[in-house]
Amino acid sequence: MLVLSRKPKESIIINGNVTVSVLRIDSDNVRIGIEAPMEIPVMRQEIYNEISQNNQAAAGLAKAKVKLKVKELVKS
Repeated sequence: MLVLSRKPKESIIINGNVTVSVLRIDSDNVRIGIEAPMEIPVMRQEIYNEISQNNQAAAGLAKAKVKLKVKELVKS
């Protein structure tokens, strides 16, 4: 992990097309702004984790349905 120190109104550039800027620093909060192309998803980690878990659950359910359908076809 790269660790950088930035002050308000300072930025970092990632891969030449993503800009992360420090907008404001309060006592225990940092407000950041992220500029990225539309094709690059940017989301909070807890949202990403929830989406990932939902996708895994849906894939598991789909896999179970396929197995059940295969068993039904084999019996026929």
